[in-house]
Amino acid sequence: MVEEQMGNCWSQTKDQFDNLEKHTQWGIEFVERYTKFVKERSEIEVNYAKQIRNLSKKYQPKKNSREEEENKYTSCRAFLSTLNELNDYAGQHEVIAENLTSQIISELTRYTQELKTERKSHFHDGRKAQQHIENSWKQLESSKRRFERDCKEADRAQQYFEKMDADINVTKADVEKARQQAQMRHQMAAESKSEYSANLQKFNQEQNEHYYTLIPHIFQRIQEMEEKRIERVGESMKTFAEVDRQVLPIVGKCLDGMTKAAESIEPKSDSKQVVESYKSGFEPPGDVEFEDYSQAMKRTVSESSLSNSKGEGKPEKPSSKSKGKLWPFIKKNKPPPPASASPSPSAVPNGPQSPKQHKEPLSHRLNEFMASKPKMHCFRSLKRGLSLKLGSGPEDFSHLPPEQRRKKLQAKIDDLNKDIQKEMDQKDALTKMKDVYVKNPQMGDPNSVDPRLAEIGQTIEKLQLEAQKFEGWLAEVEGRLPVKSDPPRRQSGLYETQNNTPVSNNCAQDRESPDGSYTEEQSSETQIKVPSTEFDDEFDDEETLPTIGTCKALYPFEGHNEGTISVAEGELLYVIEEDKGDGWTRVRRNEEEEGYVPTSYVEVFLDTNAKDS
Repeated sequence: MVEEQMGNCWSQTKDQFDNLEKHTQWGIEFVERYTKFVKERSEIEVNYAKQIRNLSKKYQPKKNSREEEENKYTSCRAFLSTLNELNDYAGQHEVIAENLTSQIISELTRYTQELKTERKSHFHDGRKAQQHIENSWKQLESSKRRFERDCKEADRAQQYFEKMDADINVTKADVEKARQQAQMRHQMAAESKSEYSANLQKFNQEQNEHYYTLIPHIFQRIQEMEEKRIERVGESMKTFAEVDRQVLPIVGKCLDGMTKAAESIEPKSDSKQVVESYKSGFEPPGDVEFEDYSQAMKRTVSESSLSNSKGEGKPEKPSSKSKGKLWPFIKKNKPPPPASASPSPSAVPNGPQSPKQHKEPLSHRLNEFMASKPKMHCFRSLKRGLSLKLGSGPEDFSHLPPEQRRKKLQAKIDDLNKDIQKEMDQKDALTKMKDVYVKNPQMGDPNSVDPRLAEIGQTIEKLQLEAQKFEGWLAEVEGRLPVKSDPPRRQSGLYETQNNTPVSNNCAQDRESPDGSYTEEQSSETQIKVPSTEFDDEFDDEETLPTIGTCKALYPFEGHNEGTISVAEGELLYVIEEDKGDGWTRVRRNEEEEGYVPTSYVEVFLDTNAKDS
């Protein structure tokens, strides 16, 4: 009965250890699973931050590109600020990943190893205590069985002695022998009894200590270990939330920065930037004059008679230098003759016949010229606008409208001045270094600085010459820009001629220039004196220009007017100045013969170097 009860106790204790072992193993696996969860969350944060950074980098404006020029708009600057804030926002997610790794993943990984070691120690102590109490019980059982066996043997020996002592047929020696055997058995039984009693007392003491001290202490340590594990998991979960909460203020600042950038967008400012960027500086063209074709029919007879009477006299020659130079600055109204059309040099002394035009007063033509001159340059600027985008414009930005050209030249001058200042700073630094070397020769050789100073001096001289060149172009542009309050000198002179000169409808015959623009012959009825202005200087005081290409004459041209040159059909000439938008190209036959020919009369072949420059 006692053995059965003790067996049940030990079985229950063993079952409790098994249950506790399973539960604590599950607790360790739970910690490992939560650690894996945090680790995957950290990897997500790292990947997310990486993708955000790549996205921000992808849309950052590239250097030396059109996107850099767009940064002058408030919307583009706001977008750039948003990208920068987004980059900082990605950095906060990297901070989250770092904190999760350092504060949770590393700590839990280390704690898991400690937990496994502690759990193993507790269950080892429990099994050891269980094994000890079982060994004590076995020892008690062994002494008990021996005591029982010795008692039975002593009883049998006593019964045998009494039987021998009662039997009269047994010798005295046999009786004595039986008595001694019985005494010996009784002594052995007494010794077994004392041993059993000692083992029993020892077992009861150890059993009491086992169930009331050792096992409760081991269970208590296991319980504390389990509670500590649960508490540690709870702290990690709290840290998990705190890691996110710590970056919220900075994330909020990033979002506030994005909002502030969006609020800084100014549509009116951006639209003004567009106006400033594409403002050409030209004045709008004037009204188109009414062309009365009915006047030609009414004046046919009178003009014929007038022409005949004047033809009998001496042929008139151009008497004014300015008059001969009127063509290069007159609007090109008609396109060049088509290649399929056969030119008729005899129709007009200066070239093939242009489409027939009616005769109009000179004042009408001057009005048209003054009104359409800026328009011509506008069209020319639009035509050459593509060269600016392709980066193949000339060095002086002459392909741009005046206002844009002025801005480009000013920006170039500013850059050159910055370079000059930088070189000057380097020169000053080297000069001071040389002075130090002169005063302290042990620090260095003063002559070693001279080559670098000479090189910097040459660089500064080159930059200054370059700046002077661009400043000259800038002064030229600023002198030509139209001012609303004071019309350009060129226009005012022509208007004065128009307003102060009486013009009759019955004037001399008009004559078209080869490119479709108009000029007037001097006649007895009408004499217009155009004052000599800077137009004369533009043709008289020019230096010898280098050739920039060749051209082939498509039609013959007789250059009767001053400043022009006669060419034959198929003749090859050197080009020294491109068409500036007035319909004339400047060419050279030899070192002494050069002049203007209509652009529509020649096919131009520019050199590659001239195009690049």
